Amino acid sequence: MKWSWKIARLAGIDIYLHATFLILVAWIALEYWLLSRDMAVVIASLIFIVALFACVVLHELGHALVARRYGIQTRKITLLPIGGVASMERMPREPWHEVAVALAGPAVNLVIALALWLWLTATHAMQPLEEMEMGSMALLQQLMILNLVLAIFNLLPAFPMDGGRVLRAFLSMRMGHARATQMAAKVGQGLALWLGLFGLLYNPILIFIALFVWIGAAAEAGVEEVRSSLGSVTVGQAMLRDYQVLSPQDPLGRAVELTMAGTQKDFPVVEGDEVVGVLSQKDMLRGLSEQGAGARTGEWMQRQVLRADFSEPLEKVLTKMQEGHASLLVVMRDGHSVGVIDLDNIVEFIRIQTALREHHTLV
Repeated sequence: MKWSWKIARLAGIDIYLHATFLILVAWIALEYWLLSRDMAVVIASLIFIVALFACVVLHELGHALVARRYGIQTRKITLLPIGGVASMERMPREPWHEVAVALAGPAVNLVIALALWLWLTATHAMQPLEEMEMGSMALLQQLMILNLVLAIFNLLPAFPMDGGRVLRAFLSMRMGHARATQMAAKVGQGLALWLGLFGLLYNPILIFIALFVWIGAAAEAGVEEVRSSLGSVTVGQAMLRDYQVLSPQDPLGRAVELTMAGTQKDFPVVEGDEVVGVLSQKDMLRGLSEQGAGARTGEWMQRQVLRADFSEPLEKVLTKMQEGHASLLVVMRDGHSVGVIDLDNIVEFIRIQTALREHHTLV
């Protein structure tokens, strides 16, 4: 995610802070300063926010560590003003595994709340809510309450929250994974409508939460539609067999000619029988801007070539391309390149498969 900075590494997982989080901190600091004109109150509020988001990190680590038990790695955790996002390689396909991963996060919040309650009870520091005063114990009590709120909110059966994932897991035991995802997404968007309505009547913050739930549910449904479209399709079934290539000695002007003559944007660069690089449209334009059409392709191509076997699942290859930020992938068979595949090609393939599926549904 752009505009994020690595701030820590826990349990082998990098923790990133998004730039927008700093806007939240600045807004809270300004709000408390305008209300109190007391720097001690401002500092206490910032300490509380840091402690709260530390709990959010632990929530996401709960998901990540349980997912690791099922062989699913988490690349990073990013802190945003709306909470944390754990970037997992994939979600579990086994329903009970998904239930375990989904419930791990709220379980962490409940454990934190229980630990704080035991401490506050043992030290006789628990205060009635209406009489709560500023101080370290009051901050701990507020943190206990918010951990309970986080756990309960995340357990609402609304995609993409944890409760929505649990709902999807139970639905998938009775219907296909794709249909279960669509059903859970509809429930999530239904709840988002109700939250938005209550937000209009009572609290504008609920409108923001409703928008997050609606967009998240739609995004999850879209990702699942892509996965179901790819299904058991292999790279060999979707690859391009008719494509243009360049050599390292070709001028960039040659790439311009091929681009204007067809629809291909990225080109494998071949020397002999071996693919030695890829010239992306972005690199071609940069080369034209800096050195003109006479610049050699070999000077501007990317030398790291992403490859996949002819029989690899297309879904896996799509993930590989997204993770490697690759625009073009070379398809290999028995040690020889037999085709290429790019993101535009995959999108077109998904559209065709979706249209065919809709036709079969109508028939």
